[in-house]
Amino acid sequence: MKGILVILDGVGDLPNEQLKGQTPLEAAVTPNLDFFATRGEMGYMYPVRPNFVPESDEAIVSIFSNDLISSTRGQLEARGTDIKLTRGDLAFRVNFATVDGSMKKIIDRRAGRTLTTEEAEGLASAINQIKMPFGFVFEPTVQHRASLVFRGGFSEMISGNDFTYQKGKIKISHIISKCLALDEEDNTQYTVNVVNDFLDKVANVLKNHPINQERIRKGLLPANYLLVRGAGIEPPKLKQYKKWVGLGYMPLEKGFIRTSGMKMYGFDYPLLKGVDSYENLYSGLKQSCKYAIKMIKKFSKTHDYAYIHIKETDLPGHDNKPFEKKEMIEYIDKTLFKFIRKFAPPRKIKLVVTADHSTPCKLKTHSADPVPVLLYNDSLLKEKHFSEKEARVGSLRKIVGKELLKKVGFGK
Repeated sequence: MKGILVILDGVGDLPNEQLKGQTPLEAAVTPNLDFFATRGEMGYMYPVRPNFVPESDEAIVSIFSNDLISSTRGQLEARGTDIKLTRGDLAFRVNFATVDGSMKKIIDRRAGRTLTTEEAEGLASAINQIKMPFGFVFEPTVQHRASLVFRGGFSEMISGNDFTYQKGKIKISHIISKCLALDEEDNTQYTVNVVNDFLDKVANVLKNHPINQERIRKGLLPANYLLVRGAGIEPPKLKQYKKWVGLGYMPLEKGFIRTSGMKMYGFDYPLLKGVDSYENLYSGLKQSCKYAIKMIKKFSKTHDYAYIHIKETDLPGHDNKPFEKKEMIEYIDKTLFKFIRKFAPPRKIKLVVTADHSTPCKLKTHSADPVPVLLYNDSLLKEKHFSEKEARVGSLRKIVGKELLKKVGFGK
């Protein structure tokens, strides 16, 4: 193996009052990451381009040297959910969400992060019984997430119904919107009409569903609405990385790894059985570090590069929980990076550590801020701590996502 790329999802942050003016990375005790930083180089990266707020799919696609038009979020998520697709099928990424009784205001985009796997499957069963003049598949995935596919010849030129997520800009909006047509073609207008009709029917089904009535009785937010985004009908056209192996356990990353021609290695995410979503996240984090280590050991002699995407560090940013983010970083350091510290240097394996985007806790969403990049290449010793501040003055300087792999010397 020549190199390992670790992407810590959303790990980039801004100074936080709760951490006495530090970011979670700055505050975290990370002796193993610091070992690599001391013997490597750092810089800062705009995953897509400056002043662009990326979604995770846009960032990953760009970091692996693809154009944004090469794929859509819906198609990648569906492929990571094992939904069989034919050309013309319209795929979306979906959130179970909570809206108010008037159906005008979004209360929570993730139904409080308390939707259990069993509840999501029960609601999905009811949704899949809705009658439409075409076939469709609705598949719950992890926690509040789901994939939706309409079978047939639809247009992808429609917006989602959550205007928090629009190309290159993310601004939290609590107003429920209809999906909108993005061109004047007849098929686009037909598509937007049937999508909005479907979402209205789903809302009616979810509103009075016994699962949601029981959630309300328990004082939990009902999962009474679907937020959709990333409409796509075209198969992704991504560059191929045949010599890579990738750790995939969330639908987006699994879809990306498969579509990019990498060897897929992963696990089924732990089921959410109670209301403590962070207990579930820590279970997932432990599994992700465990399987990342297994993957490196198993494929170190058969594949040139390993791609490891750790999702859990993004969630505390969305929830304004800087201490949780710091704790997750420290856990990754004392497990995954502790192993890589022993494994990589004797074998002359390079290590790159970065993020797909920043998710500052105080903003509770993605931002256009650059992310730190660490390249361990056994260079001259100079004591460093892996953080946003030190990366800004590092020798790698400014990087744009599409340049990263070439800059660090990672091939296909």
